[in-house]
Amino acid sequence: MGPFDRTDRLRWQAASLLAAAPVAAFAAADAQTGLNAPATPQQRVEELHQRVLAGRSATATLEAWCAEHGLADKARVRAVRVQGVQRDAPDEVRRALQVEPGTPLRYRRVQLACGQHVLSEADNWYLPSLLTPAMNAVLDGSDEPFGRVVAPLGFQRETLRDEAWWPARGEGTGATVLEIRALLRDSAQRPFSYVIESYLQGALPH
Repeated sequence: MGPFDRTDRLRWQAASLLAAAPVAAFAAADAQTGLNAPATPQQRVEELHQRVLAGRSATATLEAWCAEHGLADKARVRAVRVQGVQRDAPDEVRRALQVEPGTPLRYRRVQLACGQHVLSEADNWYLPSLLTPAMNAVLDGSDEPFGRVVAPLGFQRETLRDEAWWPARGEGTGATVLEIRALLRDSAQRPFSYVIESYLQGALPH
Protein backbone atom coordinates (compact mmCIF):
# COMPACT_ATOMS: atom_id res chain seq x y z
CA MET A 1 0.00 0.00 0.00
CA GLY A 2 1.48 3.40 -1.07
CA PRO A 3 1.58 6.57 1.02
CA PHE A 4 -1.45 8.04 -0.77
CA ASP A 5 -3.53 4.90 -0.18
CA ARG A 6 -2.65 4.79 3.52
CA THR A 7 -3.65 8.44 4.03
CA ASP A 8 -6.87 7.91 2.14
CA ARG A 9 -7.78 4.89 4.29
CA LEU A 10 -7.06 6.74 7.51
CA ARG A 11 -9.34 9.57 6.42
CA TRP A 12 -12.11 7.07 5.60
CA GLN A 13 -11.75 5.42 9.01
CA ALA A 14 -11.91 8.77 10.79
CA ALA A 15 -15.02 9.76 8.83
CA SER A 16 -16.65 6.43 9.68
CA LEU A 17 -15.96 6.90 13.38
CA LEU A 18 -17.40 10.41 13.32
CA ALA A 19 -20.50 9.17 11.54
CA ALA A 20 -20.97 6.34 14.02
CA ALA A 21 -20.56 8.53 17.11
CA PRO A 22 -24.02 10.17 16.96
CA VAL A 23 -25.65 6.77 16.37
CA ALA A 24 -23.88 5.33 19.42
CA ALA A 25 -24.82 8.38 21.48
CA PHE A 26 -28.48 8.06 20.52
CA ALA A 27 -28.42 4.33 21.32
CA ALA A 28 -26.91 5.03 24.74
CA ALA A 29 -29.49 7.74 25.38
CA ASP A 30 -32.32 5.39 24.41
CA ALA A 31 -30.95 2.71 26.72
CA GLN A 32 -30.70 5.19 29.58
CA THR A 33 -34.24 6.39 28.92
CA GLY A 34 -35.42 2.79 29.07
CA LEU A 35 -33.67 2.30 32.39
CA ASN A 36 -35.21 5.46 33.83
CA ALA A 37 -38.71 4.86 32.47
CA PRO A 38 -41.27 4.17 35.22
CA ALA A 39 -42.37 0.56 35.52
CA THR A 40 -45.74 -0.34 34.05
CA PRO A 41 -48.50 -1.68 36.32
CA GLN A 42 -48.00 -5.13 34.83
CA GLN A 43 -44.28 -4.97 35.67
CA ARG A 44 -45.14 -3.88 39.22
CA VAL A 45 -47.49 -6.84 39.59
CA GLU A 46 -44.80 -9.25 38.46
CA GLU A 47 -42.24 -7.59 40.76
CA LEU A 48 -44.60 -7.98 43.73
CA HIS A 49 -45.36 -11.55 42.66
CA GLN A 50 -41.69 -12.56 42.66
CA ARG A 51 -40.98 -10.75 45.92
CA VAL A 52 -43.78 -12.54 47.77
CA LEU A 53 -42.75 -15.93 46.36
CA ALA A 54 -39.14 -15.38 47.45
CA GLY A 55 -39.98 -14.01 50.91
CA ARG A 56 -40.19 -15.99 54.15
CA SER A 57 -43.03 -13.84 55.48
CA ALA A 58 -45.75 -11.96 53.61
CA THR A 59 -45.82 -9.34 56.37
CA ALA A 60 -42.08 -8.64 56.13
CA THR A 61 -42.22 -8.60 52.32
CA LEU A 62 -45.05 -6.08 52.31
CA GLU A 63 -43.33 -3.85 54.86
CA ALA A 64 -40.21 -3.73 52.68
CA TRP A 65 -42.39 -3.07 49.61
CA CYS A 66 -44.23 -0.27 51.41
CA ALA A 67 -40.95 1.36 52.46
CA GLU A 68 -39.32 1.13 49.04
CA HIS A 69 -42.31 2.62 47.22
CA GLY A 70 -43.16 5.29 49.79
CA LEU A 71 -46.71 4.09 50.39
CA ALA A 72 -46.72 5.48 53.95
CA ASP A 73 -44.67 7.77 56.16
CA LYS A 74 -44.06 4.85 58.49
CA ALA A 75 -43.72 1.56 56.65
CA ARG A 76 -45.36 -0.74 59.19
CA VAL A 77 -47.96 -3.25 58.11
CA ARG A 78 -50.94 -3.77 60.38
CA ALA A 79 -53.64 -6.42 60.21
CA VAL A 80 -57.17 -5.05 60.19
CA ARG A 81 -59.39 -7.92 61.31
CA VAL A 82 -62.61 -8.49 59.42
CA GLN A 83 -65.12 -9.21 62.16
CA GLY A 84 -68.18 -11.40 61.90
CA VAL A 85 -66.79 -13.71 59.22
CA GLN A 86 -66.38 -17.41 59.89
CA ARG A 87 -65.54 -19.98 57.22
CA ASP A 88 -65.19 -23.70 57.66
CA ALA A 89 -61.92 -25.11 56.40
CA PRO A 90 -62.29 -26.69 52.95
CA ASP A 91 -61.14 -30.28 52.56
CA GLU A 92 -57.97 -29.16 50.76
CA VAL A 93 -57.02 -27.08 53.81
CA ARG A 94 -57.37 -30.01 56.21
CA ARG A 95 -55.44 -32.28 53.84
CA ALA A 96 -52.60 -29.76 53.62
CA LEU A 97 -52.54 -29.35 57.41
CA GLN A 98 -52.66 -33.15 57.78
CA VAL A 99 -55.52 -33.10 60.28
CA GLU A 100 -58.70 -35.12 60.71
CA PRO A 101 -62.13 -33.58 60.04
CA GLY A 102 -62.84 -33.08 63.75
CA THR A 103 -59.52 -31.42 64.65
CA PRO A 104 -60.14 -27.85 65.92
CA LEU A 105 -58.90 -25.10 63.62
CA ARG A 106 -59.11 -21.37 64.07
CA TYR A 107 -59.98 -18.97 61.30
CA ARG A 108 -58.82 -15.40 60.89
CA ARG A 109 -59.61 -13.00 58.05
CA VAL A 110 -57.62 -9.79 57.84
CA GLN A 111 -56.72 -6.93 55.57
CA LEU A 112 -53.02 -6.05 55.61
CA ALA A 113 -52.64 -2.29 55.39
CA CYS A 114 -49.75 0.16 55.30
CA GLY A 115 -50.72 3.75 55.95
CA GLN A 116 -53.91 4.38 53.99
CA HIS A 117 -53.22 1.58 51.52
CA VAL A 118 -54.87 -1.84 51.86
CA LEU A 119 -52.27 -4.13 50.33
CA SER A 120 -53.87 -7.56 50.66
CA GLU A 121 -56.63 -9.63 52.18
CA ALA A 122 -56.02 -13.02 53.73
CA ASP A 123 -58.03 -16.02 54.85
CA ASN A 124 -56.04 -18.03 57.38
CA TRP A 125 -56.85 -21.39 58.97
CA TYR A 126 -54.38 -22.48 61.63
CA LEU A 127 -53.79 -25.07 64.33
CA PRO A 128 -53.89 -23.36 67.75
CA SER A 129 -52.41 -26.47 69.35
CA LEU A 130 -49.09 -25.82 67.55
CA LEU A 131 -48.91 -22.22 68.75
CA THR A 132 -48.03 -21.04 72.23
CA PRO A 133 -50.82 -19.80 74.53
CA ALA A 134 -49.36 -16.30 74.29
CA MET A 135 -49.48 -16.39 70.48
CA ASN A 136 -53.09 -17.54 70.50
CA ALA A 137 -54.01 -14.79 72.94
CA VAL A 138 -52.44 -12.12 70.73
CA LEU A 139 -54.13 -13.46 67.61
CA ASP A 140 -57.50 -13.61 69.36
CA GLY A 141 -57.28 -10.17 70.92
CA SER A 142 -55.33 -7.91 68.59
CA ASP A 143 -54.76 -6.86 65.00
CA GLU A 144 -51.13 -7.97 64.89
CA PRO A 145 -50.23 -9.68 61.58
CA PHE A 146 -50.09 -13.46 61.82
CA GLY A 147 -46.55 -13.70 60.44
CA ARG A 148 -45.21 -11.30 63.05
CA VAL A 149 -46.92 -13.14 65.92
CA VAL A 150 -45.70 -16.61 64.94
CA ALA A 151 -42.18 -15.54 63.90
CA PRO A 152 -40.63 -17.26 66.99
CA LEU A 153 -41.70 -20.61 65.51
CA GLY A 154 -39.00 -20.19 62.88
CA PHE A 155 -41.53 -21.04 60.21
CA GLN A 156 -40.96 -21.73 56.55
CA ARG A 157 -43.38 -20.79 53.83
CA GLU A 158 -44.33 -23.18 51.04
CA THR A 159 -46.24 -21.80 48.05
CA LEU A 160 -48.94 -24.23 46.93
CA ARG A 161 -50.52 -22.19 44.15
CA ASP A 162 -50.03 -18.72 42.71
CA GLU A 163 -51.60 -16.68 39.94
CA ALA A 164 -51.23 -13.06 38.82
CA TRP A 165 -53.59 -10.90 36.74
CA TRP A 166 -53.32 -7.71 34.77
CA PRO A 167 -55.76 -6.14 34.18
CA ALA A 168 -56.79 -6.76 37.76
CA ARG A 169 -59.85 -8.82 38.68
CA GLY A 170 -62.49 -6.48 40.03
CA GLU A 171 -62.81 -2.70 40.33
CA GLY A 172 -60.71 0.04 41.89
CA THR A 173 -57.99 -0.34 44.50
CA GLY A 174 -59.72 -3.42 45.90
CA ALA A 175 -59.29 -5.37 42.66
CA THR A 176 -57.07 -8.45 42.91
CA VAL A 177 -53.76 -8.56 41.04
CA LEU A 178 -52.24 -11.63 42.67
CA GLU A 179 -53.48 -14.66 44.61
CA ILE A 180 -51.22 -17.00 46.55
CA ARG A 181 -52.07 -20.09 48.56
CA ALA A 182 -49.34 -21.02 51.01
CA LEU A 183 -48.62 -23.44 53.81
CA LEU A 184 -46.57 -22.49 56.86
CA ARG A 185 -44.43 -25.10 58.61
CA ASP A 186 -42.75 -24.67 61.98
CA SER A 187 -39.09 -25.46 62.67
CA ALA A 188 -40.06 -29.13 63.16
CA GLN A 189 -41.60 -29.10 59.66
CA ARG A 190 -45.14 -29.46 61.03
CA PRO A 191 -47.75 -27.64 58.93
CA PHE A 192 -49.70 -25.25 61.15
CA SER A 193 -51.24 -22.59 58.91
CA TYR A 194 -52.94 -22.50 55.51
CA VAL A 195 -53.43 -19.07 54.03
CA ILE A 196 -55.12 -17.70 50.91
CA GLU A 197 -53.70 -14.24 50.16
CA SER A 198 -55.28 -11.83 47.69
CA TYR A 199 -52.96 -8.92 46.83
CA LEU A 200 -54.84 -5.83 45.77
CA GLN A 201 -54.35 -3.09 43.21
CA GLY A 202 -53.95 -0.70 46.14
CA ALA A 203 -50.50 -2.22 46.72
CA LEU A 204 -49.20 -0.84 43.42
CA PRO A 205 -47.30 2.47 43.64
CA HIS A 206 -48.64 5.33 41.53
